[in-house]
Amino acid sequence: MKIRFLLLLPLLVSLIPTAPSLAAGDRFALVIGNAKYPDADAPLKEPLNDARDVADELKRDGFSVEINENLTGDGMRRAFDKLYGKIKPGAVALVFFSGFGIQSARQSYLLPIDAQIWTESDVRRDGISLETVLGELNTRGAGVKIALIDASRRNPFERRFRSFSAGLTPVIAPNGTLVMYSAALASVVSDAGGEHSLFVQELLKEIRVPDLMAEETLNRTKMGVTRASRGEQVPWISSSLAEDFSFIPRAGGSRPTTTTPPAAPAPPPVVANNPPPAPPAPPPPVLPKPADTTAAPSPKPQVDAALPPPPPPVKPADPVTAPSMDSGPSAAVLAEDPTIKGLTAKIAANPDDVNALYRRGQVYASKGAYNLAIKDFDESLRINPKDVEALNNRCWTRTVVGDLQGGLKDCNEALRLRPNFVDALDSRGLVNLKSGAAKNAIADFDAALRINPRLTSSLFGRGIAKQRNGSAQEGALDIANAKAMDPNIVQEFASYGVR
Repeated sequence: MKIRFLLLLPLLVSLIPTAPSLAAGDRFALVIGNAKYPDADAPLKEPLNDARDVADELKRDGFSVEINENLTGDGMRRAFDKLYGKIKPGAVALVFFSGFGIQSARQSYLLPIDAQIWTESDVRRDGISLETVLGELNTRGAGVKIALIDASRRNPFERRFRSFSAGLTPVIAPNGTLVMYSAALASVVSDAGGEHSLFVQELLKEIRVPDLMAEETLNRTKMGVTRASRGEQVPWISSSLAEDFSFIPRAGGSRPTTTTPPAAPAPPPVVANNPPPAPPAPPPPVLPKPADTTAAPSPKPQVDAALPPPPPPVKPADPVTAPSMDSGPSAAVLAEDPTIKGLTAKIAANPDDVNALYRRGQVYASKGAYNLAIKDFDESLRINPKDVEALNNRCWTRTVVGDLQGGLKDCNEALRLRPNFVDALDSRGLVNLKSGAAKNAIADFDAALRINPRLTSSLFGRGIAKQRNGSAQEGALDIANAKAMDPNIVQEFASYGVR
């Protein structure tokens, strides 16, 4: 019953001013690669390799580098505190983060591996605000602040329509700051599941070109990513640098030049994400590769589950009914929503923009416009029938409005394509719960909880199913534990028509 959304961010820099040179001890970098998020159905493949390569490059450029992998919230806070403690007036401070990111209340947050994101307040509680990081570095006296972020992916926190947060948002940063996201604002890119991200590949290539100012290096990186993706991925850059800095010192050439590729002709300035002509390179796949299921949980429920005969009528004591297909704001109000308006413009320009269709479906569903959400998921699946996230989200939406047969079909197909897809197991548990198939619901929720024991919706749903199946005490324990983890879970299930 969840939506994936990924957000990944690499940050890297090895900068030296062309004016008075900073000593190597005055350049500090914090590199973080987060890959093992329990809420994701499989570890990310790129962040650790990217973080290690970025750290190695920065060390060659004279940075004092701290590299960390798979950090919890406490671990990330300690790592940033350690970086803050090193900063001296005029120093260069660089942050590289590769993992999941999310936007909330017009700020971008870097997420630790133990983040539990269900509401807006959870983002602020568990995430690390990029603006706060840059502000603290500025307060400590850093003359140059660099943040290179590769986190614009569909991620497992963009689920259950609690709030819409596609991609990242602009950073309000202090003077002397250079920020680069791996994709455009409010945009996500598919996780190809390779050994390295396209963004880091191009970034490292351009950093190794001598005699380039940092802004030019990042502009060239942006153009390289845009070309290689044929315009599907266009990085975003924001700069308020007051001085010229270069990743490789102009004078002395302390690093070996044998591995440095010839410098390409300098491109014209990049304007407003306007991509250059595309080369013949093939575009990256639109969808993520299927998750690695080698660490599959113990026996899962049957993939092609079928609904039982219609359950008895709901007892009179349960007044909740399924939301109407026409619930939510009017079409006129929705059309004026800034996010919807922007996505609609993208779809008008390219009716086959699968990411825009998918995201607009999420926004519609979050606002209760379920009929419009289903139409967008229909279109998304017309373009990419194997998009398991869209299948899961349409399953969830159909289930909420009472189309249990359609929801079950979507969940079964998602699980056929990705057998251990925790979100679809959770969604199918809701289908079975609403259909009266308590035993099947328990099996689905059990399977989801074996993958992620902290999945509150599955814990609460299993408690309801156990009570309906005659295990009142066990069910009450699950419900109590779920409510302790998320006090809003009762209201959430009530909105689905389940009490």
